[in-house]
Amino acid sequence: MKYFKFLLSLIIVIGIFYALNTKLGSAPPIGQFLSPSQGVWQNEKTESTSGNIQITGLLDSVTVNYDANLIPHVFAKNDIDLYRSQGYITAKHRLWQMEFQTFAAGGRLCEIVGGKALNYDREQRRKGLVFGAEKFIEKVKNDPEIFHYLEAYRDGVNSYISQLQPKDYPVEYKLLDYAPEPWTLQKTALLFMYMTDDLCGYDNDFEYTRFLREFGKGRFDLLFPDFFDKIDPIIPKDTDWSFIDTPMTETPLSQIPLDSISNTMEKPDPSNGSNNWAVSGSKSYSGNAILANDPHLQLNLPSIWFVMQLATPEHNAFGATLPGALGVVSGFNNHIAWGETNATRDVKDWYKTEFRDKTRKQYKYNNTWRNTSVRVEKIKIKGQKTFLDSVIYTHEGPVSYDHNFKSNSEKVGYAMKWTGHMGGNEQRAVLELNASKNYNDYLNAIKQWVAPAQNFVFASTEGDIALWIQGLFPNKWKGQGKFLMDGSLPENEWQSFIPQQFNAHTKNPERGFVSSANQHPVDQSYPFYVFNDHYETYRNRVINDFFRSKDTFNIQDFKDLQNNNYNLKASELLPYMFEHMDTSTLSKEETDILNTIKKWDYNSAIDEMAPSIWDTWWKTLLDLTLDELTWDKSDSKKADDFKRSLTYQTIYLLKNYPNNPFMDIVSTPEKETSSDLFLISFKEAAKKLIEWKSKNGDYNWRAYKGTYVGHLLQALPAFSRFDIPIGGDRNTVNAADKNHGPSWRMIVEMSSPPKALGIYPGGQSGNPGSKYYDNFIDKWAAGEYLNLLYLQSPNTTDGVVSTQTLTPNP
Repeated sequence: MKYFKFLLSLIIVIGIFYALNTKLGSAPPIGQFLSPSQGVWQNEKTESTSGNIQITGLLDSVTVNYDANLIPHVFAKNDIDLYRSQGYITAKHRLWQMEFQTFAAGGRLCEIVGGKALNYDREQRRKGLVFGAEKFIEKVKNDPEIFHYLEAYRDGVNSYISQLQPKDYPVEYKLLDYAPEPWTLQKTALLFMYMTDDLCGYDNDFEYTRFLREFGKGRFDLLFPDFFDKIDPIIPKDTDWSFIDTPMTETPLSQIPLDSISNTMEKPDPSNGSNNWAVSGSKSYSGNAILANDPHLQLNLPSIWFVMQLATPEHNAFGATLPGALGVVSGFNNHIAWGETNATRDVKDWYKTEFRDKTRKQYKYNNTWRNTSVRVEKIKIKGQKTFLDSVIYTHEGPVSYDHNFKSNSEKVGYAMKWTGHMGGNEQRAVLELNASKNYNDYLNAIKQWVAPAQNFVFASTEGDIALWIQGLFPNKWKGQGKFLMDGSLPENEWQSFIPQQFNAHTKNPERGFVSSANQHPVDQSYPFYVFNDHYETYRNRVINDFFRSKDTFNIQDFKDLQNNNYNLKASELLPYMFEHMDTSTLSKEETDILNTIKKWDYNSAIDEMAPSIWDTWWKTLLDLTLDELTWDKSDSKKADDFKRSLTYQTIYLLKNYPNNPFMDIVSTPEKETSSDLFLISFKEAAKKLIEWKSKNGDYNWRAYKGTYVGHLLQALPAFSRFDIPIGGDRNTVNAADKNHGPSWRMIVEMSSPPKALGIYPGGQSGNPGSKYYDNFIDKWAAGEYLNLLYLQSPNTTDGVVSTQTLTPNP
């Protein structure tokens, strides 16, 4: 604790107020912040995990057992009390995080950090995240049971907030000089929208349209095929789809992609993905099915996940929860286990909208003029006047781009059609999964799930394994949604949706395992149109090859696979590069670098230099190959993200079309081939590595990659963890990148009761002064796990460190 105080004091004295003033708005009053009675030092106190607490609204007493990892095991006598208690306990440990995330989702950061967040807030509003949250609540209001559970959770959060004095506020409130406000149902809805946007908000419609205009259909089809030459889909290739009796939507006779604009909104990280898999008893060392899940997301402190056990006499679930939402998202109970990966389906399309005049009160549709509606978004700004942003809506959705915001025309806007705006009952899906006892229960639960599209893996004590690709999917005509569409034509509408029973799925496949890693869900035999929009191409093949490699698997095999650092991408390109690159002009330093990577076994381990050489070489080569794509040069991250989506096909071109026009470097008079690019990019990469070494020392993968887990407020390095020793990269099963990777690793063997392991890069507490704030990170980086304590009774004492009783407030 003394080191925490020292670091905190140091950053306050030297730079925290400068950082806050220049990046996050006004700093708090220094006297108030450092006050012994109510300032930051009050947050030093250890979390209270014992005694009795009275909570208004409880129907009966609730037992909360804490284990040595500060994981709460909540035992209630009914569901209402369970979710009210979940709200209270989550707020107790993660209040600032859960509220801050909903402010970010709802476009309210200006209220906290001032006007420099205005463009971000406007984007969130113009994406329709608040609109989508309202649709979520409308849907849930038709489900009184779930609505009452949400109210109970809300009341539990507010019971905790009502007990707080300013001196008790989490440290971030004190740093930013504001106070928590009451929790609402809209905040939970916004949390779901935040995750929906993060996981299914990625699209390339604008980029594809511009590419087609500039380079033509032939080059487009070469770089963006519907299927790669080599795929290992989620659903086995031998699946029989003959039971599907709903036809695919017919393609209209004439479809001409529209011109695109050059500026688009911020997009979620394209690496947001995950791994999951399950093996049947026939491939398990014990005869029990085994399931694993590890979602890949940005690595933050406090962690996105909060681990809990939530039990009543009717159900007993354990796993990772989302602070702000009810139930366990990825976990298990006494009967089943489940987990999710991102399905990466294209469920967001853009429509060019023609307004009748500058008033934008009407827009053209089906040769008539329809009335628009207007949402006036009132964006409060700390210390300034409220900003009013008028967002036009058509029947498709919000006109996110118009003459007021990131557009190049006064008459034309771009309306967004997105399943995230359609209102699902994902909260019921989660709670029904928590209580499911068999495959049919699992299937009925996930039917409620609309967005984001997810690959739901399943295993049960009965021995069943399954995987469903679940979400609300438009039944598109072939090519629909690749490009911007004319919003005035009814044939460009989503004509229907794929019936849920025809969503791609498999149960107890003959091969004895199911898996997903964000790859293409199906092969060409699936009758509905599924565009290859940014599907993963490497992790999935490593996983599937692993499960084909032997007859049975044990828990250690699952651990090894989740922590597997084998770089299949490098292994498929580097030998070809070595063979076709002229090395006669290399200097001694360059030759030494080349010899180092030639000896590489393709494992991205922390003490190796070869992964650093590969990473630099590949990124340089990718930029040179796709140097024609210049329209995002003003935003290097956006450009890099788009190019990364072309990885597999770029490598295919380099190896199979060495003289393709893409090999030519635009800025040189020569006509380069892929062999030329290998040499040029290697020399540039070597120069970068030599310069890096002169400034930083040895470029082993740990140092060069520099993995860190950053505080949600990136301006607070004292609350972050840096230089974390973990291998892997975005393309390995252990997809640990610089600030992105496995956010929760779980392995569950479906014995009776189940035995489970889990770990995540953080800690249970949201208080930076707590020993539980980041105490899991070192184990996570080393590939170690916690043995999860799965209690069957509130009276069990083994493994319980302390007990707290929540009682009704008379």
